[in-house]
Amino acid sequence: MHIWIWSLTSPDRLVFYVRSEFSDPKNELWLSAISVWEFLVLVRKGRLRLTGDVDQWVVDALGCAPVRKAPITYAMALESQRLALDHCDPADRFIAVTARLLEATLVTGDQRLIKADDLKVLANR
Repeated sequence: MHIWIWSLTSPDRLVFYVRSEFSDPKNELWLSAISVWEFLVLVRKGRLRLTGDVDQWVVDALGCAPVRKAPITYAMALESQRLALDHCDPADRFIAVTARLLEATLVTGDQRLIKADDLKVLANR
């Protein structure tokens, strides 16, 4: 979720090679609805602050970012329970398994996901 938000609001927080991969037209950029949900939870808890309407912010953000909608499927739900992660965060599990099942590279700065054995990861570090 942070990578999506930073790409829109603070691209300088993304390392050079991540920005480069994002701008390469050969790469497809995917976004899970779980990332949007995670963002909304953080706004509701006051950990992220927005001016204006949060629903409109999300609509605008999705409209300006060239991302494809990653599906959430039953297979992902099942696979999320088999994923070898050292923590049980459900959002991380869904995001990781989405990348794995779509055979996509997960871009993250989360150390727990970076060190996962069965994920292709591009670390924002």
